Amino acid sequence: MDGVPRVPEQRTPASGPGPRPAGDTRREDQRQQRQQPEAVRFSVLGPVRAWRGGESLNTGSPQQRALLAALLLRDGRTATASELIDAIWGEEPPSQALAAVRTYASRLRKALDPGVLVSESGGYAIRAGADTLDLAVAQELAAGAEKSRASGDRCQARTLINKALGLWEGEPLASVPGPYAENQRARLEEWRLQLTETRLDLDLEVGCHAEAISELTALTAAHPLRERLRELLMLALYRSGRQAEALAVYADTRRLLADELGVDPRPELTHLQQRILEADADLARPVEPAPSGAPAVVRPAQLPATVPDFTGRAAFVRELGDRLATAGTSVMAVSALAGIGGVGKTTLAVHVAHTARSHFPDGQLYVDLQGAGSRAAEPETVLGAFLRALGTPDTAIPDTLDERAALYRSTLAGRRILVLLDNARDASQIRPLLPGTTGSAALVTSRSRMLDLAGAHLVDLDVMSPEEALQLFTKIVGAERVASEREAALDVVGACGFLPLAIRIAASRLAARRTWTVSVLAAKLADERRRLDELQAGDLAVKATFELGYGQLEPQQARAFRLLGLADGPDISLAAAAAVLDQPLRATEDLLESLVDTSLLESAAPGRYRYHDLVRLYARACAERDEQPPVERELALSRLLDFYLATAAAVYALERPGDRLADHLEPTEFPGLTFADRHAAQDWLYSEANTLLACVRQSSEPAMLRRAVDLLWAAKDLAESGANAKQYEAVATAVRQRARTCGDARAEGRALTTLTNVHLVAGRFDQADQDARRAMLLAEDAGDPLPSCWAPNDRGIIAIYQNRHADGEGFLNQAITNFRLGKNRAGEASALCNLSRIRLAMGQTDSAVELAQQGIDIYDSLGHSLRGANGRYALGLALTRSGQFSDATDRLLEALDVFRDSRQRLWEGMTLFRIAEVDLAARRPAAAAARAEQALAILRGIGGEWRRGNVLTVLGRALHGIGQIGRAQVCWREAMAIYEELGSPEAAEVRSLLAPVAAA
Repeated sequence: MDGVPRVPEQRTPASGPGPRPAGDTRREDQRQQRQQPEAVRFSVLGPVRAWRGGESLNTGSPQQRALLAALLLRDGRTATASELIDAIWGEEPPSQALAAVRTYASRLRKALDPGVLVSESGGYAIRAGADTLDLAVAQELAAGAEKSRASGDRCQARTLINKALGLWEGEPLASVPGPYAENQRARLEEWRLQLTETRLDLDLEVGCHAEAISELTALTAAHPLRERLRELLMLALYRSGRQAEALAVYADTRRLLADELGVDPRPELTHLQQRILEADADLARPVEPAPSGAPAVVRPAQLPATVPDFTGRAAFVRELGDRLATAGTSVMAVSALAGIGGVGKTTLAVHVAHTARSHFPDGQLYVDLQGAGSRAAEPETVLGAFLRALGTPDTAIPDTLDERAALYRSTLAGRRILVLLDNARDASQIRPLLPGTTGSAALVTSRSRMLDLAGAHLVDLDVMSPEEALQLFTKIVGAERVASEREAALDVVGACGFLPLAIRIAASRLAARRTWTVSVLAAKLADERRRLDELQAGDLAVKATFELGYGQLEPQQARAFRLLGLADGPDISLAAAAAVLDQPLRATEDLLESLVDTSLLESAAPGRYRYHDLVRLYARACAERDEQPPVERELALSRLLDFYLATAAAVYALERPGDRLADHLEPTEFPGLTFADRHAAQDWLYSEANTLLACVRQSSEPAMLRRAVDLLWAAKDLAESGANAKQYEAVATAVRQRARTCGDARAEGRALTTLTNVHLVAGRFDQADQDARRAMLLAEDAGDPLPSCWAPNDRGIIAIYQNRHADGEGFLNQAITNFRLGKNRAGEASALCNLSRIRLAMGQTDSAVELAQQGIDIYDSLGHSLRGANGRYALGLALTRSGQFSDATDRLLEALDVFRDSRQRLWEGMTLFRIAEVDLAARRPAAAAARAEQALAILRGIGGEWRRGNVLTVLGRALHGIGQIGRAQVCWREAMAIYEELGSPEAAEVRSLLAPVAAA
């Protein structure tokens, strides 16, 4: 669909529009009206209303509102009395119709501002500014959207259409009688639908296909014969990787049109089906912008700034530049730079990339792959960041590496993009990140030669020549200082081994010390005890330069440099650094900023700091050598662990008021942060996820092991929300193994309890039950009350999913008893709500409702909104079973709001799934399909395949209910494949759903 639809034209009465006042007079009236501070405003895209400021005005009876609507919809033109009578009553007006019209007009005139409703030429007119009527505002927004779309700005067009659609408040001209209102209602409803189609079309053009599926499913159910909606749904499904469902939509449409109208689908729909059958690659990406307009695609410009003092490397710059210039004609230009750390690979690559930008007008991507560290960046994570930079919304990014790589290559197809992959580990890490078509190119830097990277142009980067090294040194230090001590300068760069990073750091330190001479620096570097051996040891050559900077630090600076390097993680916050150093925040910030000035530390963002990989290694070597007494290293990491544990416990307490977990955690000596509200607490937890989990992994020594396990427990939201779930699981597994090796039953029991939660979230119920059983035994041996309460509670939840209701009832009763003994009311409420679900599964609906309500009452008394949402979730299930669909929906919607606000993606998705079940039970299949689609989108990557199978089953039922039989079958077949692979009993139910279709 081209352009943006305009509101359909009104049908003008045969008698004509009536006389129009002089243009100048009308414009003057409108100008005066706009100047009024509180102008009367009108709405027709819903109930016909008028209001002034925040005050609603009385628009009278339905017939009086019909008169007002007729006048408002004439754009200021005069309506005669006979036209108004026809509009309100049609062909059978009452005998006193004319008097009634005059009465209605008189009443409206009194209610509105003076001069708004005027009498002229035997009729009436509304004189008001265009921006006082919601329809006029919507038309203006739609016109703006059309202009934006024509110029290629699809995102702006989409925003404007959404604003226009947001002005509707239900049915236009609601409850207004008369033939005129009926005609106008149909006209405005058609325009709204056209605008919705256009906005959905734009959704697909900008890559929001996954988001559009839910709405399109509901719309095709409401308008089954509207082929444009079916076409958009097919395309959205195909772009979301659901080709079978897309083809099923076509089959359903063809059958419906034949049955209802005796016609075939329109050619556009048939052509789309053929392209899907052929797996047309052009369908897999957003539509290219029109040549005449500005491109709507995002042009990333991620290259780091090139250094202003870039020196030498002329042959390499020319060689690499020539290779990149051929990207438009070669299959793919890939150049891989290799060399030791500090040789200037990144500096050269960034400089060349900036030089070649004109060859890549569609943008440049950059990533530091952290290949020199112990935890290199995962390709799927990098692909996610690249796809976002290229304009792909989060909801459209697939989960698996192969799917992300395929979408990435499709997105780059036909575009000219330069990709700079810095600090790569090996060829396997970068292969998924390479463009796949002519026009784009990749520059790669690595410490290893990429011999197994097929087709790559390999460049071995050596140290600088003496002349280049001296030029770089001179640019940084200043020509005047070097000219007077040229021989000493040559000694300096020679002592640095002509390694660019070493030269840059040494020269920068000298430039910052105006009282030093070059000879002083040369003399310092001449000390072989601090330099020579390291310079001959490959990568360790940089250490001599670091030693020079480190040796100039004040004692407190040096201590900070050493101790901060001990902490794992990509970076460190100011507050965490203060814990490591045992210093106030202000003093810590001063120390860290002074280290930034020396280039020994980097400022990653305001309040966050990081080391270069090699500098971190050097700092740790300094700590092992210089930190006295040695116990200071352990104390620093212990304070960091205390900080994270105390802060995570504060987050947990804000999220779960009344929960007794904090009473049973290991004591901490260093305090944590406090938060004004739970939203600030959540922000901290998710922003610190990587560093927090790195701290847990690092704290495996017996003296810190229990606190590390407790930190995992306090940060369990990281697993439940779906964020950092894989990293959380890996760390929990490692800590559990360490506890087992150390023979610490308490630590192992608690670690197993965190792993039980991980497996539950992932849908691995057998593994979850195994870990929970072991946790209970260990808790009994260790006398630990925490797993003694939570492990049976978890086993009760597992039993729900495994249909072991009697076992589950026993576990949950045990949990309730233990929680009550420990006076943990929040835990008791959790077990009561879970027991509600067991009773529901056993057919005891009344008991289920009562237990869930008991749990909610406890949660509410504690102010526990998050787990109170879990209670409302359980109550919603019970009310659904009892047939109280309205109350069930209300409770589930209350839970949904809290889960969204708390970033609990798993529970947000599951609640949408349960609402879909309610809609299905209440015979609202279209609404059920929309909710189920939303649940599928949110649960991507979390919740496990079993839950996905459940959602697909309900989605199939809903689609079947709205006549989309083919799509329903596709969903059921996918669900059955999941269940059969898992060995789940639900496979039999889905098989029975498919059986009638097979028999037919």
